This record gives sequence, structure tokens and C-alpha cells, in this order.
Amino acid sequence: MSKDIQSDVEEKAIRQAEKNKKHKTYHKSEIVFVSTFPPKVCGIATYTQDLVKSLRSKFGESFDMLVCPMETEEENYSYEEKIHYKLNTSDAFSYLELAAQINKNNKINLVMIQHEFGFFNETENGLYLFLRNLKKDIVVTFHTVLPDPDEELKLKVKEIAGFSKHIIVMTAISAEILTNEYEISPDKIMMIPHGTHLLPFTDKTALKEKYGLKDKKVLSTFGLLGPGKNIETTLKALPKIIAKNPDAVFLILGKTHPAIVRNEGEKYREFLEDLTCKFHLENNVRFINEYLPLPELLEYLQLTDVYLFTSNDRNQAVSGTFSYAISSGCAIVSTPIPHAVEVLKEETGIIIGFEAPEQLSSAVNVLLANEESRKKLRQKSLEKMAPTAWENASISHALLFQKFRNDETALHYSLPEINLGHIQNMTTDFGMIQFAKINEPDISSGYTLDDNARAMIAMCRHFKITRDKSDLQLISIYLQFIKFCQHTDGSFLNYVNGHKQFTNQNYETNLDDSNGRAIWALGYLVSLKEILPLEYSETAEKIIEKNLIWAEKIHSTRAMAFMIKGLYYQNSKNNLPLLKEFADRLIKMYQHESGKDWHWFESYLTYGNSLLPDALLCAWIAAKEEIYKETAKSSFDFLLSKIMINGEIKVISNQGWLQKETTENDFTIGGEQPIDVAYTILALSTFYKVFGDEKYLQMMMNSFEWFLGKNHLKQIIYNPVTGGCYDGLEEKNVNLNQGAESTVSYLMARLNMNI
Repeated sequence: MSKDIQSDVEEKAIRQAEKNKKHKTYHKSEIVFVSTFPPKVCGIATYTQDLVKSLRSKFGESFDMLVCPMETEEENYSYEEKIHYKLNTSDAFSYLELAAQINKNNKINLVMIQHEFGFFNETENGLYLFLRNLKKDIVVTFHTVLPDPDEELKLKVKEIAGFSKHIIVMTAISAEILTNEYEISPDKIMMIPHGTHLLPFTDKTALKEKYGLKDKKVLSTFGLLGPGKNIETTLKALPKIIAKNPDAVFLILGKTHPAIVRNEGEKYREFLEDLTCKFHLENNVRFINEYLPLPELLEYLQLTDVYLFTSNDRNQAVSGTFSYAISSGCAIVSTPIPHAVEVLKEETGIIIGFEAPEQLSSAVNVLLANEESRKKLRQKSLEKMAPTAWENASISHALLFQKFRNDETALHYSLPEINLGHIQNMTTDFGMIQFAKINEPDISSGYTLDDNARAMIAMCRHFKITRDKSDLQLISIYLQFIKFCQHTDGSFLNYVNGHKQFTNQNYETNLDDSNGRAIWALGYLVSLKEILPLEYSETAEKIIEKNLIWAEKIHSTRAMAFMIKGLYYQNSKNNLPLLKEFADRLIKMYQHESGKDWHWFESYLTYGNSLLPDALLCAWIAAKEEIYKETAKSSFDFLLSKIMINGEIKVISNQGWLQKETTENDFTIGGEQPIDVAYTILALSTFYKVFGDEKYLQMMMNSFEWFLGKNHLKQIIYNPVTGGCYDGLEEKNVNLNQGAESTVSYLMARLNMNI
């Protein structure tokens, strides 16, 4: 077998994978979304568009999403979306015709209806006729749930629920109202919060300058204008806000609601403009009379210091505008609609009364006076709203859809496009920064050899696949950082502060693993010397040779495994004896610890476990000692029996290592790190290439889907917008910080999915 695991064996694996794809067919069911849809200017239209887009992005191989727009007799939109059906809500026959058309399509398994009471007022009993005649499973999303219903309303809602397999609501309060006041079984109700957009890291100062708001304290609100927005409350509060903050500017973003324009013209906007003049606010209020494109809207929200939500509708269950604002990191001041009451807890915002300008001005002044307080609110808001990202909303919907197929429809998570944005943001001209606060690089955390070594491996792999010459600059930065960390005796230090100085932590911590990672990275670079600039491999070879005299003293389990991988990739006959020495030490450890029910190198499973069998298999490729291959397989199969559960990966928690005597029921929930999932994927890739066993390929795919939401929280760990990976999966939440280790680990895993 070739010394280079990426050559003959890899080519064979690629051919086999392509063959598998040709023979594997997926049974895709179709789902019809009945809703308003853009270009109609409507919050629910935007909601449905975002949901469909997210579902296609994540599960396009599992379901086909068909759109059925609702229009009145007067409306006739041209849709960019391919339209399969239409519903004329002004015509009773259209309801019956639509039901008949959907019934004829055997591929359709489910109809999703976005419900707002006003949508179905033009034709009495039209919705009832549609539901009664439809012979498909039905899910209805209630965008409004009115409390204290009279008997007629209660009967209508119960009627809709009776036809539906499930009812989706967006707040727990709405679910409680349906259960307690409408007498709908809680088993039929599912709460999926309104989706929100993930956003890249942006410079608020630069955005303010872009929109002519430099040095301003920005207040904003957005949405289709109408009396229900009660924007006059803010205008009445502004004089007291401006008295303390003369640099404050209030942005009113959005055009008037089309229905209001048809019935009343611009009466409400003119009322607001008159009020602005009355209070002499012309220099502090800006009307932006547009239905803003989403990217522009999100930029306005990101530059906002305090977002104001002043709806006077006591029964408004949920607000998309509120969701977008809080997920943009705005500090929020809001009236107490149910959505706000649920979200604005634990220091995520300030609730005020309805029509309470005094309370509003007081709350805004408190926030504008304390930038640190606003930053804390932003942090809490982003943590609170992360589970509501559209990516997570689509997972919740997809899992619900799967129920109707009795799990016949497998969920195939689409591979995200490779995004190096966060890698680039985290890298200075000196190296990769260690930590990030959310997605903002934290230079105060300094740098580590560990992160830069892993980053160099990832970028070398990326360059091998893409030949993108811009990768060379990053590879050079990481290589020079490794060289910077090497001492005169050949060993490496790991920790460097933001001022490029070695820290005391280097002398308080065992650095064997860091040394091993450096050799792994350098060896991998050398393996690509035919496609990289010659000086890169020459530098790497010199660093390796300087280190190896010192490295012979290493006995740390994982450090030896890293060294084996580095020496394997370096492929030097002179260093083969050292590779075998490290491999023999691992074999002796295995023989000492393994027994009837424990096939491992140590008396516990901790971090980076998959690295050990992966390294031994590399040692077998290099040295052809059968015991390396046998031990690699037995140890890896043992590990997989512990971490692959019902087709999902659950790596050993860093909050409680798995001891030899531990039973299956003692597993700790949470504390799962991206690096452990990534190392498992790397090992599975190696084992698949060597053994050609389909089970390793399937486990590799299942493991990668951990990043995409196939985990116990059913939430994404990888952020496709930033290109960053969250730092950990805990018992009840995801750690949203996107540090170097997690981000590079994801990229290493993603690049291995290209086989």
C-alpha cells in the first residue's frame, strides 16, 4: 500500500463513494406551503419565504417544498419562486379546486398552512371547505392566538385543529391559551419560535458611517406602518430622551401597510410627521419610507443602539420585527406582548407598559447612559435567540415532517458551502487568535501553538483540494508562528499573549501534546511539498529535525499519537524507527489496560480519543506491522461502541470522563466538544480508506451531521453565515463563542467530507 494515505487508497475510496451515490436513491416527499408569499408585502409572506429557503438549504435532499400563494381577487403577483398552485381567497370554488389538485399528486404527503384570521375573511367557510376535502396530512401554523375567545371563535379554531395533525405556535403563552381556553390537546400543539437570521460580525461604527449616522446614538423601529405600531409613544418620549442625549436619532423604517394605504392613504404617516414637527424633532427623526431589502434592514438593525417595539395590540402573539431586532444584538425596549414577555427575561431587555412614553424615555435614557449595559444586553439577547435561528427552526419543522412518514423519510442534511470568513477574521499577520466573544475575535486571549498547528493542517488540506493561492498567505502565517514557538533545544512553547510574548502558562502546563500537534502539522505540510512553495517544506523539515532529539522523551499518550501522524506524513525513512517506537509504546499501553470488556489504551476515555486508533492505523500503513492494524481496529470499534448511539454521535463529555468501571447509564449529557467530533471524523475517514467498510463511511456522515443539528439539542453547532463553529454542546444550550479550536476543527471535518 502507498505511504501516502491520500493517494491510491483515497482514489479507490472516491470511486467507491461515487458508485454508492449512483446506486443510492432517496424517496423525497413533497410538502405544500399555503401562505402569502413575496412580492406581497406581508410579514407572514416573508416568514414563509425564510422558512422554505432554510428548509431547502438544510434538507433539500429530503423534501421538495412547493409554494402555493394566497391572493385575493384584486391581487395578481409575479413570483420569482416557481409556483405550483394558487389559492384565490375571494373565491369559494378556488378552495375546492386547490384541494382536488393537491389530492391528485401522490408525491404530496403534507400541507402546511400559515394561518392568520384576516386571510380567510373574504369567503365564508372557504378554509373549512378546503380542510374538509383535503386528503393529505395537515399542519397549521397559528400566527395569532387570541385569548378569551367567544364561542364562535372557539368553535372555528377547534374545527381547524380537528382537521390538523399538528398545530404550530411560536410562543409558550400561545400554546397555553390553545390548551386552556380552546380545549385543544397539548399533544397536538408544537411550539417552534419565529425564525431569526444569523449575522456575520460587523463593525457598528463603520455601519453608522455608511448610513450617515456617525457619532449618533441610534434608536429604531421597523415594519409596515399603521396605528397598531403606536409609534407616537416614542415621538412623545423623544423630547426627554434628546434632553439627555442630543445626539440621538430615531429611525422609522418601513412603508405604510398596503391595506391601510388602500383604505386611508398615508393618514397615519402624516400624523406622525405632524407630531414630529409639533415636538421640534425634525433633526432627530428620520422616516425611511421603504420596504427595505433584508440585507439592508439587517444592517440598520445592527447599527441600532436601542430598538423600540411599541405595539398597542394586547393580543399580538408574536412579532417578526421583534425577533429580527433582538437577534441583531439590539438592546430592546418593548411593550408586553406575549412574545416580548417570554423573551425579555434574564437581563435581555426592558418591558414597559402600553402607551407609556414616560416609561419609554426613562428606559432609553438608562440604556444610552451605559454602553457596557448595552453590550451585556446584546450578549444575553444573542444567547437567548440563538436557538431560534432559521437553521434550527427548519430542523424542528423537518423532524415534525418526518413523523408523518413514520420515519420512512430519512433526513439528509446538506453539506454547507466551505466558508473561510471566520478563519480569516481570527487570523492576524502573526497568527490565529485563540478565542472569540460570540463571533468577535478576542485579541486579549492571545495565541496558541495548538490552534495555529491545527489551522495549518486545515488550510493545507483546503489548498490541496482547491489550489486557491490565497490560502498560501495563511499557511505561511501559521508556519512562521510554529517556528516562532520553537526554543533552541527544539521543543515548543504553546501560549503567546496579544503582545507576542510567551506567557507564564507555558511553564505551568505539560506541553507534550502541543509539541505533538506541531509535528503533525509540519509533517502534513511536508507531505504536500510537490504543490506548496519549496521554502515552506524546507522550513518545516528543519523545524521537525530540530525537535526530534527532544521529542524522543515524550511518553504522553496523545502526544505520541500526534507524533506518529506527523512522522507518517513526513514519510522519512530516517524517522521510521522513531515512529515505530511511539507506536510500540501505544501497543504496550493497550496490552496493559485492555481486557474482556475494555479495549483501550488507558483506564478511561477522555478527550481526543479517536486520535489514538487513527495514529496506529497510520503507523501500520508506514511500517506494515500487523499488530498496529489489529489494535487500531479493535480499539476504534470499542470506542465507536461507546460514542455512536442509535446512528448519532455523542462524544465523551469533558464534564465527566468515562472510567473503565463506568456503566452505560453514567454518561454525562453535554460537555461535547467540536474537536472530539472532528477527530472522530478524521479517524473514520482513515479507516474507511483502509478497510473500505461502508459502516465507517455512514458513521462519518452521521458524525458530521452533529455540527448541522443531529445532536441532543437538535441545534446547529456550525454557523454557516460567519463560517465559525460554536465552542461546545452543553446539556441545555450551545456555547455560542466561536473560538479557533472549534472553528478549525469544523473545517478539518468538513474538508474530510470531500471524499
